[in-house]
Amino acid sequence: MTQAPEIHGLCPAPFNAVKDAFAANFTDAPEGLNELAARFSVTIDGEVAVDLWAGSADLAGATPFTEKTLVPVFSTGKAVMALMIARCVDKGLLSYEDRVADHWPAFGAAGKDQLTVGQLMSHQSGLPGFSEGVEPAIWFDRQAVLDRLATQTPLWEPGTASGYHPITIGYLAGELFRIVDGRSMGTALREDFAQPFDLDLWIGLPEGEHGRVAQLRKPAAAPDLGPIDAIKKAAFLDRGSAPGGRGSTEWRMAEIPSANLHGTAKDLARMMSMIATGGALDGRAVLSEETLAQATRERIHGQDRVLPYVMSWAAGFTRNEGLNVFGPNPLAVGHCGWGGSMAFADPDARVSAAYVMTRQSPHLIGDPRALRLVEALYAAL
Repeated sequence: MTQAPEIHGLCPAPFNAVKDAFAANFTDAPEGLNELAARFSVTIDGEVAVDLWAGSADLAGATPFTEKTLVPVFSTGKAVMALMIARCVDKGLLSYEDRVADHWPAFGAAGKDQLTVGQLMSHQSGLPGFSEGVEPAIWFDRQAVLDRLATQTPLWEPGTASGYHPITIGYLAGELFRIVDGRSMGTALREDFAQPFDLDLWIGLPEGEHGRVAQLRKPAAAPDLGPIDAIKKAAFLDRGSAPGGRGSTEWRMAEIPSANLHGTAKDLARMMSMIATGGALDGRAVLSEETLAQATRERIHGQDRVLPYVMSWAAGFTRNEGLNVFGPNPLAVGHCGWGGSMAFADPDARVSAAYVMTRQSPHLIGDPRALRLVEALYAAL
């Protein structure tokens, strides 16, 4: 057992068990996944109630992890992406029942003309990756990715099943957003949320901010995808399934809403508090309850074609029903990211929370360190 580092932040006495769980993740984590650095933040009724951080921002242990340290959260950023699309719906720029091809005609090729926005956002388009091999560098040529996906024949009939789209969904949703809003999703996140609400969240991180980013230790093992087939290979295992150079300057600066959001746990939890509070952020109405209901309701439920789970997908969010990784309430929604990060909101408890860390694990959903923290949180409520 190792010694716990000094823990910083906010933790009122009723949540001492959360602080204890946070400390235990550094000294006696499940599966030997002792933290190198981590942060766990909680809002209740939209107010930050718990905010803990500890550890070193670099792998050498020379630079303290602080409240200003940014962490790449990979697919956890899909929850923010889903909120950005919901904002378009709330503004009347989109409907979840619109056909994607009505806004983006080229996308309707090869049998995708009837796919709705809600189906796209719930991973039903049949485009979890490229059907033919590509070089990883293609991901840095946004238009090349979009052109290829728009013309590609789906890997299954759209609308008949979900199959998690690890990277492609960010390009598809990002292009749909750009068409109807006129801005990139990263620009809109900055202008509509980060600046007015003081949220340290970035899709596309300017080079001047890169010095604040924590270093990550990659997982010691690959995730368990279950039996491998052509669909899972396209999504995760082909040479070009993901961008090269993760952690490079080029990768950090690119806008990939599905994969490279950088931010803090506190501001992820604050962003997700919109779902927990009926559409308010810092007391200001941002999304209507009707839009939230549409964004978070179940769009499809069943065995996912990519992930080895029975999934309940909302419009971009993982629904808690059946998974029970976002607390005990089935209506909670959120997303997990490569290595263990997560963010969620629970409208029943009016709680949102986020967990980020620098030691990555192979868990696709429900990292045991995050589960320990969430269990301690709900025991304290």
